[in-house]
Formats: sequence, C-alpha cells, structure tokens
Amino acid sequence: MIGPMLGEAWRAMGANRMRTALTMLGMVIGVGAVVLMMAIGQGAQYAVAQTISSMGSNLFIVISGSSTISGARSGSGGGPTLNVADAEAIAELEGVTHVAPTHQGTRQLVYGANNWNATVIGTTPAYLDARAWSIVSGHAFGDSDVRSATRVALIGKTAAEALFGSEDPVGKTIRIQQSPFVIVGLLGAKGQNLDGRDQDDTIIVPLTTAQRKVFGTPFPGSVRVIMVQAAAPELMPQVEKSIVALLRQRHRIREEMENDFFIRNLAAAADSAAETTRVMSLLLGAIASVSLLVGGIGIMNIMLVSVTERTREIGIRMAIGARQKEILTQFLLEAIIISVAGCLIGLVLGVGGALLINALTDMVIVISGTSVVVAFGVAAGVGIFFGFYPARKAAKLDPIEALRYQ
Repeated sequence: MIGPMLGEAWRAMGANRMRTALTMLGMVIGVGAVVLMMAIGQGAQYAVAQTISSMGSNLFIVISGSSTISGARSGSGGGPTLNVADAEAIAELEGVTHVAPTHQGTRQLVYGANNWNATVIGTTPAYLDARAWSIVSGHAFGDSDVRSATRVALIGKTAAEALFGSEDPVGKTIRIQQSPFVIVGLLGAKGQNLDGRDQDDTIIVPLTTAQRKVFGTPFPGSVRVIMVQAAAPELMPQVEKSIVALLRQRHRIREEMENDFFIRNLAAAADSAAETTRVMSLLLGAIASVSLLVGGIGIMNIMLVSVTERTREIGIRMAIGARQKEILTQFLLEAIIISVAGCLIGLVLGVGGALLINALTDMVIVISGTSVVVAFGVAAGVGIFFGFYPARKAAKLDPIEALRYQ
C-alpha cells in the first residue's frame, strides 16, 4: 500500500517541480546551518578542552603577596612572602600529589648570532609532573641539579625554533644573563594557554640556578609562585582550605588579618571557559534552528496550497472508496519526502561547508555523528509536524463539497 502512495506522492511533487524545490530549500538551509553551526561550536569546545588539558589537571597556583615601598604597593607576586620551605610543607598535606616552587620572568636568550626574549622558569622536577609536560628529546634535570644549582635548561618548541631553527637544540649551549646554560632536553609542544600566551616560548631551569644566576633575590629561598596539584578533582576544595590554613599558620597571620598570599584555582577558571564555549555552542545551534522552523512553516504553507488545488481530486478519491487514513497518509508522505530530501541535501552542504572552513582557516571544526543524527532527526520531525495539519485537513474534507469545488 505504501509503495503506490509513494509513487503518487512523487508524481504530485513532480507536477510542480519549482514549487517543490523552493519548499525543500527551506529545509536545506535549515539543516545545513544547524550542522555547520554545531560543528563550529563543538570545534570551539574541543579547542578549549585541548588548552585546558595542556595546562595540567587539578592545579592551584599560590602567588606571593604584595610589598609596599615608599607607599607604593607592588601588587600580587611582588613581595617575598613565599619560600621553598612553604612548598615543602604543602607537599606534606593530604590529597596533594605534586608541589613545584617557581620563580619566573622574561630574559634574553643568546645562541651564536641569534637571540630571543622568552619566559624563563626556575623550578623543580615536580613542575613537569604537575603540568604533564613531556620531554621529546634529551632528558629532564633532577633534584641533584636543583641542589647543585647546575646550569642546565629545558627549552620549549617556540624558543628552540627561534634560536636553533631546524637544528637539534639538545647539547647546545646558550647564554641567559651572560651565564652559559646547556640544553639537556626539548619540551613537548603545549600551545597557547587560556590567556593566549604561548606556553612553548619557555626555558625551564633548576630553581636554585634561576635564583642565583638569572634573577637574583635579596631573600634566599623566596619564590613568587608555588604550583600545587591535587590528587583528584573532588579533593580540590579540601586541599585549598588546607593550603590556606597551613600558610596562615606558618606566616603567623592573626585571625583578623588578610592573607599575605593569593591562591588561584586553575580548574575553576578552566571550567568557566569550558562552560562559556558550551553556552556559545548551544546559542549557535539555537540560532540556526530558527531556519528549521521557517522551513517547516514553508512546508505547511505549500501543503495547504496543494490541498486547496487538489480538493476536487481528493473528493473523487473519497467517492471511489479512499478512506480518511489513506488521504492523511498520502499528504503526510509528501511532506515527509520534501523534509527528508531537504535534510539529506542540507547535511551534505553543512558537512561540506564545515570541511571547507577547516581547510581555508585555522578554525577547529568538529563534525560528530551525534550532531548530524540530531540535526537530521529534528529536521525530519519539523517537516512531519508541520505537514500533519495540511494532511489532516485534506483527510477531513467532505466528499460532496470536495466534488463541487471548482
């Protein structure tokens, strides 16, 4: 029974090809826009997720407090309120896996005739573990290098390319603040962080070496930052409370006094960025879905026109024995064919547009099977929903009145 009805529906649409094509165009644009916008939104989510994972997981940044000189306050990180002993005490807290005291700043690097300004990070081997930073060539420095203030360094991809070009940097000697440093390892690529800073434009050296040979400090053992990694996301609130309580106790801060340090939860910042991209993705999908609604209304309008034009035909079919169910099915099939055909064409155009954007720009595009299925299902549902009313109207026509219609 369905076969003949499909054939009849196809012939009815073929009789008005231009009108059918224009009706279908609404669904084509709607589905194509939804697929393209969802691909862009999911691509943004993926890019943010990659950036977050490159920073490391479950991280806290403890920053030294401010200092006041002649009435001028330095801001966070300017005062010598944190030291290596604080980091060692934090490492003993329950739920803490890695702790890395850090002292960093920008310095000029020199290799032969080449020079480059990069971020120099003085820290301990635990820094690489906390940041999940791999070594692609050479090896990392160890605790003995920190104790001995060895002049060794790990170099990031961007800094390595600026100084050495295509040469292997491992084993080469560079100068930082006129002091020679041997490159012992090449860091794996990290890309940009959430602030847009290139994480690969970096040199990592032992903490003691940085303090004595690169930055210098009038307060031995002081550090600007302590990086702390919690064992699991659910432990982060308790770990944060423990860090604050420990440092207040160590620094002898009375109850009514403010902290002389600042603590930042990188996981919270990462979650906020991820939530922003999720909302953006939903908004893009919602905006594109409006065109689906317009396409559905277009199908309903054309189907109502078709019912009006074919009123006499409907009366004749009812007079020779066609039931209401068969008339309803006939017109509903026409709406479904227009909707599904438009969906398929829209899917092809949407996926093709996404791939074209990916090929022509640096924008990350993610086309997931779920988004394609959802877009197709919603579009088909819209077509069926808006096609049902005209089909029901046709099925409810009075045969006698329909035969009289001119």
